[in-house]
Amino acid sequence: MPRSRPRRAPRHRLAALVALLPLAVLGTSAAPAEAATAAWPGPVPVVHHVDTTDPVVFITLDDGWNHDPAAARLLLDRRVPASLFLLPGAYAYDSGYFRTLLDHGRSRVENHTVDHPDLTALDAAGQKAQICGAREAHLAEFGDGPRLLRPPYGTYDATTRITARACGAKAVVTWTHDMTTWGGRTPPTPALAPGDIVLLHLDETVEQDLRRVLDAADAAGLRPAPLRDYVTE
Repeated sequence: MPRSRPRRAPRHRLAALVALLPLAVLGTSAAPAEAATAAWPGPVPVVHHVDTTDPVVFITLDDGWNHDPAAARLLLDRRVPASLFLLPGAYAYDSGYFRTLLDHGRSRVENHTVDHPDLTALDAAGQKAQICGAREAHLAEFGDGPRLLRPPYGTYDATTRITARACGAKAVVTWTHDMTTWGGRTPPTPALAPGDIVLLHLDETVEQDLRRVLDAADAAGLRPAPLRDYVTE
């Protein structure tokens, strides 16, 4: 008498058992995987203007190659809370200039990367090296970690926003108005509004550019305020 073959479970039942096997063996559920996904840093917001009714404007200065003593005196005398988006190489040869602004004024150092690249041309590892590298340099030099990132040229992508958070930033900051004098040409002075972020550069025209911004703020009934205090996640 021929031996009967064992009955095989239907394929859909086998598939269900296979799917459940790892959970049964490990004694876990899907919750840890969900928790791991939730723990992954989300992207920071991008800010080009602060939504506020306070009569404030935000002055930001990029790069840091020109250490103009007249500009420093103006920032200190007027108690301007400027956000200094510095490159490490720009203060490596004269960090005392910026230490004076931090210790005796209201300025704060923020992140502008290590070498001023277009971040969108870099992969995740390259962006991390630029953003986290600048943060570590600022911490080592000034003892204060940056909380805002300004991407060079104002260019960024989704990787930038995620990497910024991983490197300690709470926002990517661009600008509302660029009032830098470029190539000897002074741009038109806009009518400033509450919450505007003004971009300047620490170059050879920084003092006159600063005076122009401060005059425009006075004309609009606005006062410079610390950007770091107004940017929330």
